Amino acid sequence: MLSTHSAPVLVLGASGATGQLLVEQLLLAGRPVRAVLRSAARSPERIATHERLTVVEASLLDLTELELDDLVRDCGAVASCLGHNMTFKGLFGQPRRLVTDAARRVCAALRRTGPEPPVRYVLMNTTGVRNRDLHEPISFAQKCVIGLLRVALPPHADNEQAADFLRAEVGPDDPGLQWAAVRPDGLIDLPEVTDYDAHPSPTRSAIFDSGKTSRIQVAHFMAQLIVDDDLWATWRGQMPVIYDRASSVG
Repeated sequence: MLSTHSAPVLVLGASGATGQLLVEQLLLAGRPVRAVLRSAARSPERIATHERLTVVEASLLDLTELELDDLVRDCGAVASCLGHNMTFKGLFGQPRRLVTDAARRVCAALRRTGPEPPVRYVLMNTTGVRNRDLHEPISFAQKCVIGLLRVALPPHADNEQAADFLRAEVGPDDPGLQWAAVRPDGLIDLPEVTDYDAHPSPTRSAIFDSGKTSRIQVAHFMAQLIVDDDLWATWRGQMPVIYDRASSVG
């Protein structure tokens, strides 16, 4: 097993808007990256030939157990930016549990390959998902809206189930796996990393008073969780909420 700081980082959802930025941030930090893409042609041209980037062309949920084991072997961390496309098929078609099933399958593969030291699993989630280990009160109106989202929009339930899998099934004491679920608020695009804040829980309503989080800040924070041991010690086993500095407080 390579040392934690030289082992490859497996990035799931690497062709998405945030996933591409995460790959770049990890490469900037000096880490080798193994990026899973449905099509290698979707790798950003500016990093497609980077010497530390390995592109794996695959549909993650279609891989066999042996293929998954090969994919995760020797990885020091896994970062998931998987999500559902904002189209009718993406919202209501299959796979409805993309984020959850990917987490389950990849974590099972990590257990089979016996990583040591523990692998870090960093999940991109959303402020609409509550951390059930903490007291995160929300209004009755917000509870009603989230209840409707849970029924009407399968991606919301998928995000909830993925976070609950890490929180309750992997838990805080797994010898081979450690995790954090990053919860950005309303996603926007900015060209570069600026100031942002991380909180244990939302500081404003995700439904009625949402803040803003630029995708590049999400990518930077996720990358830092992987490369910075002190930051990881702060947020391991938690679900940090990040906002751009200007919108961290309602």
